[in-house]
Amino acid sequence: MAVEEEGLRVFQSVKVKIGEAKNIPPYPGPNRMRDCYCTVNLDQEEVFRTKIIEKSLCPFYGEDFYCEIPRSFRHLSFYIFDRDVFRRDSSIGKVAVKKEDLQKYHGKDTWFQLQPVCADSEVQGKVHLELRLSEVITDSGAVCHKLATRVLECQGLPIVNGQCDPYAAVSVLGPSRSEAKKTKVKRKTNNPQFDEVFYFEVTRPLSYTKRQFDVEEEDVDKLALRVDLWNASNLKFGDEFLGGVRIPLKVLGQAGVHDAWYFLQPRDNGNKSVKADELGSLRLNIVYTEDHVFPSEHYSPLRDLVLHSASVEPVSASAAHILGEVCREKQEAAIPLVRLYLHSGNIVPFVSAIAHAEVNRTQDPNTIFRGNSLTSKCIDETMKLAGMHYLQVTLKPIIDEICADHKPCEIDPVKLKESEHLETNRENLRQYVDRIFNVITTSGVRCPTVMCDIFFSLRESAATRFQVDQDVKYTAVSSFIFLRFFAPAILSPNLFQLRPHHPDPCTSRTLTLISKTIQTLGSLAKSKSANFKESYMAAFYDYFNEQKYADAVKNFLDLISSSGRWNQRSIETPIMLKEGFMIKRAQGRNRFGMKNFKKRWFRLTNHEFTYHKTKGEGALCSIPIENILAVERLEEESFKMKNMFQVIQPERCLYIQANNCVEARDWIDILTKVSQCNRKRLSTYHPSAYLNGHWLCCKFSADSAPGCTPCTGGLPANIQLDVDGDRESERIFTLFSSYMPKLVKMQGDLQDPEADRFCGPDLGAPACTVQERQVQEDQIWKPGASNW
Repeated sequence: MAVEEEGLRVFQSVKVKIGEAKNIPPYPGPNRMRDCYCTVNLDQEEVFRTKIIEKSLCPFYGEDFYCEIPRSFRHLSFYIFDRDVFRRDSSIGKVAVKKEDLQKYHGKDTWFQLQPVCADSEVQGKVHLELRLSEVITDSGAVCHKLATRVLECQGLPIVNGQCDPYAAVSVLGPSRSEAKKTKVKRKTNNPQFDEVFYFEVTRPLSYTKRQFDVEEEDVDKLALRVDLWNASNLKFGDEFLGGVRIPLKVLGQAGVHDAWYFLQPRDNGNKSVKADELGSLRLNIVYTEDHVFPSEHYSPLRDLVLHSASVEPVSASAAHILGEVCREKQEAAIPLVRLYLHSGNIVPFVSAIAHAEVNRTQDPNTIFRGNSLTSKCIDETMKLAGMHYLQVTLKPIIDEICADHKPCEIDPVKLKESEHLETNRENLRQYVDRIFNVITTSGVRCPTVMCDIFFSLRESAATRFQVDQDVKYTAVSSFIFLRFFAPAILSPNLFQLRPHHPDPCTSRTLTLISKTIQTLGSLAKSKSANFKESYMAAFYDYFNEQKYADAVKNFLDLISSSGRWNQRSIETPIMLKEGFMIKRAQGRNRFGMKNFKKRWFRLTNHEFTYHKTKGEGALCSIPIENILAVERLEEESFKMKNMFQVIQPERCLYIQANNCVEARDWIDILTKVSQCNRKRLSTYHPSAYLNGHWLCCKFSADSAPGCTPCTGGLPANIQLDVDGDRESERIFTLFSSYMPKLVKMQGDLQDPEADRFCGPDLGAPACTVQERQVQEDQIWKPGASNW
């Protein structure tokens, strides 16, 4: 979420590794096992769901989830659900971590006790109340205290079963509770504006004497106001409780006036408490991050210093390289550096410079790029960002088929099941390996240009450094494209967005065997059998001891490491970028047609955006990408519905409601990126809908009236490389700040005339000359804090 305040932007993100649950209570009945899954929720809004682990009371998930958080929240919650034979889901327990407590668990594997889930305890939101106590003297002289309660508005109420039609019930608690008075129901909103006033007589009418008035004051102090929020339901089970507040009337004080916001609280229903160890526990690793990003001009000196690194001689003396050396994990420096260089368009010179320096330090060509250096981590991150859609079009179809077929491919005799035959399994595995090998080695023309340029640089540096070894120009490239790109994607397709979840154990084993074989085929090693510790893998590899496989690998590597031979071209085969169910409003193609809301299956490729009645059926509507003029959020007040966005076309707008705020953001981002190449993109749009003969935002009556608000899509950009340069600069600054003690020590070593090595062994930096040390000192330590 980006929150702007006086130029400061705050971004929230969360990365969660959902490990495993243990000691889940057994199912009551003869079959005691459960089929469990876990959800991740922002407050009550589900944003992620794991796969179902069947027949287990200690389910292992091992799934990773990352998202940019697009709104404020109070709790990050995790729920364990059980699905029975009738496909009904029942909650077992939950873990709810307050936002302010997330840093306590930052980056740590933590076991959380599951807590009971009660419908009345699942609350969120707040209510704005105004109270006023006054005295009224009747005609008979009696004094009556009256309480005026004004319910102004609520914010952030939960959406229950896809809808929120709230109303408030107000009553006074005391010796005898008053009858509840209710506001009007506000339809289709979780931020209702009530602004209704209710009056209550809070004491018995008594004669107006000093003594009796004192008694009345004591009575008032014992009273409390109760305000409950309910969701009006059409179901036979009645309305649903959303939360409530209890306010003692003594808060009125002598002034008799009180005005405040209150967070809604759960209802104490008197149920027996459940012991902490009765519901089991859940292992989580949570990394919550807030980036506070200042205006761009604040980062200019640091950004210029880092981006100048590719031109520094030697590159080991540059700011970027020094940052990579001081970081404990090279990846924490590689991620922001690569994203910043991609944003500036200078990633190839930087990676070429650090790769050339590493090649010159390498003594054995067989170990080239085999370590976790800054170079390897930067290239890994570049491939992950620039090559994600290349992976999609190359591997996703065959990976989907393998996951759907469930063909037995186990070739380890020890693990072979009784019903399986070794030769049949080998043949199944060989067919899969052949097909994946072929789609990889024939995909060279689709390899992104930035990857080809980097591979060209690696090839040239390796060939120059090791002129005797004729294969080093291939192994330098294959050590990345096969070992660090294709093989890991096959092994863990969920981590590369090829599958939504981890494959089942049987399929996972098949993918492991395929990944091992593809990695060896691409390595062009001298002795293939030596690459396998398992004898059954060495025997299986004999199927592929043909020169045609080596020739195909070399031809593929030649193609993707030949810089400038082609420009990146549009791919003729459609790439499926995103799909899923959402709710859309009828576009009104027929003048008198019904403009109702219906659930549809949406599918986005690099060619078109379509929706279908259900998955697998023909398209009801197809929107070519070139017809998408803009993709923007739709104001909630348009249809009293949250998480809506609009796909603007030349003649009309398609209004869509996503399932949650994270999904809405994802759809808007990917639709915006894929349509940014359209030269006819709009510069302005209408943030509200066209209803009842006018635009709700600007009140213009013409449905073709120009937009009244600037579009947020930005300038055309590569679909894979949409990067916020200022945010990455802030992350680089944070790294420099956190490792300042090491930088100070580094400065001391540089200024020591007797030091013959740059940085001590604890920093792991290479030796350098006196001239290099002087360049390094100039780069890492500029006089005055204003340089950063």
